[in-house]
Amino acid sequence: MKAWFYVMCVFLGGCSFGVLSTFVKLAYGAGFTMFEVTGSQVIIGTIIIWVLALFVKKQKLTIKQIIKLLLSGIPTGLTGIFYYYSLETLDASLAIIFLFQFVWIGAIAEWVIFKNKPSKQKVMSICIVLFGSILAAGIISSGEKTIDVLGAIWGILAALTYSLFLLTSGFVEKEVPAIQRSAILSTGSMVTVLIIVNPLSWINPETILTIAPYGALLGLFGVVIPPILFAIGMPKVGPGTGSILTASELPVVVLLSMFVLSEQVEWIQWVGVFIILLGIILGNRSILSNSFREKNGLLLRKAK
Repeated sequence: MKAWFYVMCVFLGGCSFGVLSTFVKLAYGAGFTMFEVTGSQVIIGTIIIWVLALFVKKQKLTIKQIIKLLLSGIPTGLTGIFYYYSLETLDASLAIIFLFQFVWIGAIAEWVIFKNKPSKQKVMSICIVLFGSILAAGIISSGEKTIDVLGAIWGILAALTYSLFLLTSGFVEKEVPAIQRSAILSTGSMVTVLIIVNPLSWINPETILTIAPYGALLGLFGVVIPPILFAIGMPKVGPGTGSILTASELPVVVLLSMFVLSEQVEWIQWVGVFIILLGIILGNRSILSNSFREKNGLLLRKAK
């Protein structure tokens, strides 16, 4: 596979996560609680991915491998819990800024664990993405905001666990087929979430029927698509570059907020979106340049 293919997998995985906040807001607007939304997401999403796993080639795994993958799913479940808790006391524009700290946390983790020091280009790209995220989230255009300390702590915890998820996506049992690997990871995530949200307190036939459409959409874009795409792309691009690519989440949040939720998006937020995209392109300039040279070289060989 070409390098740009793995880049696009991680980029689109981030875009998929960006869809979630819109569906969560719609579910909250319909009267559902955080426990109901999160629980239905992981249950339905895990069912969907295991159905897909029935139709693909699978690898025989040892008990040790299965346990490692199950444990690696814990950060995903915790990220959703922590982020939804932060949204209870923080405005969405502030909560996502704390979550976006995963961009530099991922680069530092790659440096510490894999001894892969970030290049000047990557550091510059991270700074550009973080600056763009502040503009795109509407911090400057919305004026002063009150920051709840507990909400900020939940947001930072979400950033830490999300960084851990990106890290494990890059090296834990990466030889296992993507869908099979993602199914086991999702199972670990589901168990983690259900231990915390206590499904016995809200599961009943009426709730299941009414929340199922939201749970299916959230499960698809939060539990099924991103882990599969990350399982394919993250081992190739690494957690540092991967954290930059997954910043594609915020532009998607801004776009859907305007077109689906009819929220007003100011011009400075659009500037932030374009700055984020610029940062992503800068962080992957070498990959794009190599792909361009390979393509031109192939065309020249064909012409001869």
